[in-house]
Amino acid sequence: MLKLEPPYKDDAGQRLPVLFDIYPDGTRIYEPQVDPQKSLAERLRRVFAERGVDFFERNANDLSSLTADPKEPSAEDDQSDGDEEPAGEEKDESATPGPMTPEDLYKMRVEVLPQLFTALGEMTHAKELLSMLLASAQAENANAGAGVGGGGATLAATLAAMNASSATSTAQQVQNPGAAAPTSTLSATAVTKPAPILSVQAFNAQLTLGGKDEALRKAAGVFKNAAESIERARVRGERYWVDALKIRRANWGLIPAPLPFGAPTGKGADKTSKDFLISYGLEESPAIFRRRAVGRMPTYEKPHEPLVFPHRTQTRLLISVSSVSPSEDGVDTVKTVLSQNIISPLEENASLEAALRAAQQEIVEQEIFASLVREAGSLPTASARVSERLIVLDAAQGIELKFELIDADALPPPSPASNNAKCDFIYYALQALLLRQHAHAKRRRLGTIGVMRAPNAPSAFDATPPPLLLRPVIDLLQYEGFLKRLRAEMELLGEALRKVGIENALRFEGVGGTGVELVELLDPVEEREGSGGAAMRERERERQAQGLGGEAVIRIDARHTVRLTFRAPSSLTAHLSQATLLISSIPQLRMLLGDEVERCLLARICEVGRELCEGVGGIWFVDINRCVGRWDGCVLNFRIYVKHGVVNCAAFRLGKTGLQQGDALTYSTDLNVSLLSWAENTIRTALAQ
Repeated sequence: MLKLEPPYKDDAGQRLPVLFDIYPDGTRIYEPQVDPQKSLAERLRRVFAERGVDFFERNANDLSSLTADPKEPSAEDDQSDGDEEPAGEEKDESATPGPMTPEDLYKMRVEVLPQLFTALGEMTHAKELLSMLLASAQAENANAGAGVGGGGATLAATLAAMNASSATSTAQQVQNPGAAAPTSTLSATAVTKPAPILSVQAFNAQLTLGGKDEALRKAAGVFKNAAESIERARVRGERYWVDALKIRRANWGLIPAPLPFGAPTGKGADKTSKDFLISYGLEESPAIFRRRAVGRMPTYEKPHEPLVFPHRTQTRLLISVSSVSPSEDGVDTVKTVLSQNIISPLEENASLEAALRAAQQEIVEQEIFASLVREAGSLPTASARVSERLIVLDAAQGIELKFELIDADALPPPSPASNNAKCDFIYYALQALLLRQHAHAKRRRLGTIGVMRAPNAPSAFDATPPPLLLRPVIDLLQYEGFLKRLRAEMELLGEALRKVGIENALRFEGVGGTGVELVELLDPVEEREGSGGAAMRERERERQAQGLGGEAVIRIDARHTVRLTFRAPSSLTAHLSQATLLISSIPQLRMLLGDEVERCLLARICEVGRELCEGVGGIWFVDINRCVGRWDGCVLNFRIYVKHGVVNCAAFRLGKTGLQQGDALTYSTDLNVSLLSWAENTIRTALAQ
């Protein structure tokens, strides 16, 4: 239905004035613009002026009765009903009538239906009469019509003439039954309505134009919306297949989509898939993660959404390492290092490749976290606290490792002063270890194909445990702490030797081998191309079982060398000239290094004494933990001991009269001379006496 209203705006969007009248001289009268606020104020003023200032107070009861529920009687009505007599009283005429009962409706129907049938018969008779009159007027000739009904004849005159003619024809038929009936002399007069005045014609034209304008605008809008919808569908379809080809070219997995809900699946039904899904999970991942690693192309979504991931949780894996280091004043300070493995949120115009990689990274992190939860409870050298989204591990002394799944919109801001290399290394090492675990699962799955064995017989792969994810990371962190303590002890020893004037050099390699060898530690021997024979593969397995390792060599006074080798997480071996010893604690290492320094310095003092006592025939030798020099009338002993990173030396001179005051000498760094120079001066003094 079209709205019969004039247009209120022109093509430029300007308001059209309302036309009131047009004078005979062509002057147009428009409706004046009225301010709504002034109009409302004038109406309120008239209410109070015409009906009194207390109008609303006087009508408060009437207004409340209008808003009240008519079915709920008031207290006054109940009281008045109680005062009235129960029967025989006349009701108030102004009371609101109740609903009609079926009996009242039947009475009204009996009274009205006969009258309606009577009116229907009269109108039908009048309709037939008028039809007959019009038909007779058309058949009448011009002369008869002019004689009976001249211009302007009324309906009464026409009916009188018709009755007279009918009576005459009846009399003629009675007298002469064989004569023909005369023709009717009735005629019709066409009356035209006078044209309206100019203002009414203008208003009618406005109504007509307004209706046509609105109809055309609505029709144009319908066609425009349909064209835009068709164009969007065409662009969406082209984009759908172009994106599908891009995804296939990038080697992402495409799998058939399941049939829609309610599709026929019986015998003979068409079970062909009508769409495809994108699988971005890893091949050897568990089924629970592969089912969640599914996306689809958008069909009716917004254009800026490149892909739709129905099972994505928008979480990221945050890795942090907290280390406690004692300060100089004895108060522990906590240093926290956060990783930077969180990617930035996707932009609206992100590419398909970026969206798929972000979704794949999220599902891989969830699989890594699930594996970490399984392994956290069985760590032999670390304690763990596990919750739904948080794993806290006491990896080593003073080192706390934390894995946390957090929402992508709740990422903590990265600290510019933090060192993120360690956590980044852990993050990417976990991915490499996960791939190693998948390779083991693939070898176990494919290794049994085509192999004939007895039922329930174990295969060769059942005896091989799958690689772990968390244990190597814990071993690395413990190895790092072990290397720090070991290096600190050796640097402390070197600093003590430099203070007493003994030159030394330290070569410390925490991780030995080349980069290729380190990568081979994560590469299974069975997967390596050209891995050689069985003996070579066995050696490679032994080397992988040993893990990371390194060595430290300290050279004292360019003469004596102490070599230490270590393996992850905390295995230490000392290679001495006399034997090879396994060291199990830091105090044992301190004792070993102190003994080696004592032996080296005592041997050096013996060499100095032999050179100085060559003329007197002196004898110098090392007796367990002291250096002894003898010549005629004198015995000189030197003892060196290392304690708390300080090298101390004591000399005792025994003459013919025994040990006397002044014969016991002690060396300290406060003398500002080297240890060997002090020993040489002590020997010269003893020779002079």
